[in-house]
Amino acid sequence: MKRPDLIPKKILTREEAVQRVAQWRLHGKTVAFTNGVFDILHQGHIFSLSQAAKEADYLIVGLNADISVKRLKGENRPVNNQESRGLVLSSLIMVDAVVLFEEDTPLDLITSLLPDVLVKGGDYTVEQIAGAKEVIASGGRVVINPILEGFSTTGIIAQLKSN
Repeated sequence: MKRPDLIPKKILTREEAVQRVAQWRLHGKTVAFTNGVFDILHQGHIFSLSQAAKEADYLIVGLNADISVKRLKGENRPVNNQESRGLVLSSLIMVDAVVLFEEDTPLDLITSLLPDVLVKGGDYTVEQIAGAKEVIASGGRVVINPILEGFSTTGIIAQLKSN
C-alpha cells in the first residue's frame, strides 16, 4: 500500500517513541534500535539498516540532530539538515520510527526506550557501545553488524571535493 502521508508521521519525539514502544510490546512485538548521522544516504546505510531491521519486529533509528553532528563531525557537517535526513530515513520501508537526539551519544534515548535489541555497525566491542550495558541489564541483547566496505559519507564528500 502506498501511503506517502504516513512518512512524516514516523518521525517521533522521545516521548512519542516511548509510548509507541509500549504499544508494540503490548502486542508482543520486539523492538530494535540503531543510530547514526545518515547525512548522505548510501548503499552502506541501506545495508546496515536492513541488517538491523532483521533483528526485531520494529526498527527505531536514533538520528543525531544537527547540533551533535557539528560537534562530532565538524562545522561543515551535516550536509543535509536534520529535517531532511529524518524525512529520508522515515521514507525507508525497513524503518518504523525516527527519533532525533541532540547529545553526542544516544545513551539517554536508549535508556528511555530500552529496546530488545541494540544494533551497531562496525568494529566496535560491546563495551564501547553506548547503552549496551543498560540494554543487556534489562534482558535485551546487542548485535554488532559488519559494515559494507567502500561506502562512507566522508568518502563521498572527499570525492565531490576532488572533482
